[in-house]
Amino acid sequence: MNTEDTPGNLFVVAAPSGAGKSSLVKALLELDSRLAVSVSHTTRPPRGQEQDGREYHFIAPDNFRAMVDRGEFFEWAQVHGNLYGTSRTAIQARLEGGDDVVLEIDWQGALQMKTIFPHAVLIFILPPSWDELRQRLKRRGEDGPEVIATRMHNAREEVAQARHFDFVIINSLFETALFDLKTVVHSQRLKYAAQMRNRSQVFAALGLS
Repeated sequence: MNTEDTPGNLFVVAAPSGAGKSSLVKALLELDSRLAVSVSHTTRPPRGQEQDGREYHFIAPDNFRAMVDRGEFFEWAQVHGNLYGTSRTAIQARLEGGDDVVLEIDWQGALQMKTIFPHAVLIFILPPSWDELRQRLKRRGEDGPEVIATRMHNAREEVAQARHFDFVIINSLFETALFDLKTVVHSQRLKYAAQMRNRSQVFAALGLS
């Protein structure tokens, strides 16, 4: 199955830690009732006010590996020493039901999803500078200096993958980045192929294919 077979669109958002990906997606979901978020599974512990089933499904490594063995993930990867995966059932049911689905995953998972869903829209969020990214990680107050240093090191590799994405948004000013993200989603919905999948009855009535 790929997005060519479903009325729903799939949007995949990736970014280095601290670039603002989660905040942007959360704000987008509050503005767009047609979007549904697919909650990933992870073996990392919750941070701050995170809740199981809301930000992530938090599970033990053994349970995660069992899900991998059963083929329950479209994609999975190890990121910053923890495992992350995207459930098959959650995405498949929503896309087939006509929902537009947004995924927040790492760049490895995003590229894997593109091979499974050729019409998935890949969006990469960039920070305006390395200094700003470092300051955001510090202001977040969740990680010590060593972890921040590791995240900054990994961010170099992550940012280098932006060239493989369909759209790149620079999150310098949050409101502007959110507008750009909304524009990408709306533009995708108006593409011929997307409209034909989502409004098949109208296209059929007009003799379009």
